Amino acid sequence: MFYAILRRFGQMLFVMFGISVIVFLIFFATPGADPAARIAGRNASPEVLAAVRHSFGFDQPLYVQYTRMMEKIFVTGDLTSFVNRGWKVVPAVMDSIPVTLSLVFGAAVLWVVVSIIIGIVAAATRDSWLDKLLMALGLLGISMPVYWLGEVMNLMTQSRYHDSWAFSWVPPLGYKNFSDDPKGWFLTLVIPWITLAILYIGIYGRVLRAAIIESMQEDYIRTARAKGLSETRILFRHALRTSLIAFVTLFGLDFGALVGGSALLTEVVFGLHGIGKLTYDALQNLDLPMIMATVMYASMFVVIANAVVDFVYILLDPRLRAS
Repeated sequence: MFYAILRRFGQMLFVMFGISVIVFLIFFATPGADPAARIAGRNASPEVLAAVRHSFGFDQPLYVQYTRMMEKIFVTGDLTSFVNRGWKVVPAVMDSIPVTLSLVFGAAVLWVVVSIIIGIVAAATRDSWLDKLLMALGLLGISMPVYWLGEVMNLMTQSRYHDSWAFSWVPPLGYKNFSDDPKGWFLTLVIPWITLAILYIGIYGRVLRAAIIESMQEDYIRTARAKGLSETRILFRHALRTSLIAFVTLFGLDFGALVGGSALLTEVVFGLHGIGKLTYDALQNLDLPMIMATVMYASMFVVIANAVVDFVYILLDPRLRAS
């Protein structure tokens, strides 16, 4: 077990190193990509371009530039924006992390709990009217784009019905720090949590239902029935546990991607300045250091999420512990 964790940690470091090299080469070593021209602005003279290259170290070998970039991102935190002079990139990313984590973590708790309930109930009542109703509602949730649902929620809670008893508690759009105002933090994120979770509730509920139904056809389930175990115990003790492997796989990928910036649409609709919004603004301005930092941050969370999934596999399936 310990060696498996150590080996997985080494693989994480290797993957992170590979991603950092690839991203650096794309933005700083691609033929025709000249960061100095972007910094100096249009119609800059050759003398100005040469001065900028020397000032930012672009006249150094690529491995020196890469080493300095990684040092500024992970060690000193002195990496500054090429667009907003003097604006440090790493503190900006660190300020955006709590916003995105708060949004994604709360939505993840909601969609995991609700989708597990839906998947279990739908599988237990297979082909009944309740099963068909739950699957239809799940399909409806999958079909609604996040940005459209978010705008509808804003229309109801911020404008049309804001003064009603149902939504008078909803605060204005934005984000409040948990340390400053825990109640305000919770209230500002309730609607974004619901909006982001609805899509994944439908997906995860359908995936878990299919996995449970498939598990119920396995030989070990027949053996459990032959031993006289109740259907409830078979469902929760045996079928659900093995069915969660596919569920956990999907969750690891989605959670890592959302924390890494895929929650952009939700952040924009609800005025949350998280990692997704920060990355989008950097891409709009071609701010290479900011893009580099946010991509590294996103890849780190995706790699960590996949490593955690591997460890959860070991807990769910004892057969993997010996391998």
